[in-house]
Amino acid sequence: MNAPGSAVPMLETVGLVKRFGGLAATDGVSLVVRRGETHAVIGPNGAGKTTLLAQLAGALAPDAGTIRHDGRDVTRLAPHQRAALGFARSFQITSLLPAFTVLENAALAVQARSGSSFRFWRPVRDEQALTDEAREVLREVGIEALADRVARELAHGEHRQIEMALALATRPKLLLLDEPMAGMGPDESARMVALLERVKRDHTIVLVEHDMDAVFRLADRISVMVAGRIVATGSGEEIRANAEVRSAYLGEEEAPA
Repeated sequence: MNAPGSAVPMLETVGLVKRFGGLAATDGVSLVVRRGETHAVIGPNGAGKTTLLAQLAGALAPDAGTIRHDGRDVTRLAPHQRAALGFARSFQITSLLPAFTVLENAALAVQARSGSSFRFWRPVRDEQALTDEAREVLREVGIEALADRVARELAHGEHRQIEMALALATRPKLLLLDEPMAGMGPDESARMVALLERVKRDHTIVLVEHDMDAVFRLADRISVMVAGRIVATGSGEEIRANAEVRSAYLGEEEAPA
């Protein structure tokens, strides 16, 4: 992976706008994500963070503006086309197949990366190459012991770890993470932060998260969104020292997320 600060950003948005009726959920968002960095996007509820992430992933088409990946305009590419370029997204709500084992879920993610169609799906337990790679991904995330457990039997924090494994199974260049600590208790959050500290060594990450302790521990840079606009971007120290950010958001961090 090229070092952070390479001339061409991994991801860049210019003037990104998404409107729902009269509301601008993103209102001229310009963002630069450097190669190899973890870039957190924070802000109060309704700031437009998840809408921004959905546009980056291709799930929502912007009404105006441009999205570039490695200098290439990807604004109109569909989610599967972005996935082929190395985008991977996780959600606030997990999207596992509950009746499948953890290993089968991971193997399906590996299969999807290879371009296989579900129309030709065969039981993944019979595909040794898929299951071997899936098991290796579970080992990377530290959850190999859960491989034979059925997903619906597991706790919420375990679901989030599995979802991270599914994202990594696609061998992404860019991870788009939407509140990976959502709904977790302190112990589960600590395990997820430790996992993300390992993952960030080898990936560029855009992280949307309300847990400020996790954000300041993980992020190389932070952008603050308020009412659809980015009002500040900087290091953790710069964001903590920004008076506008403190009044708009950080002073409310104890409020319900």
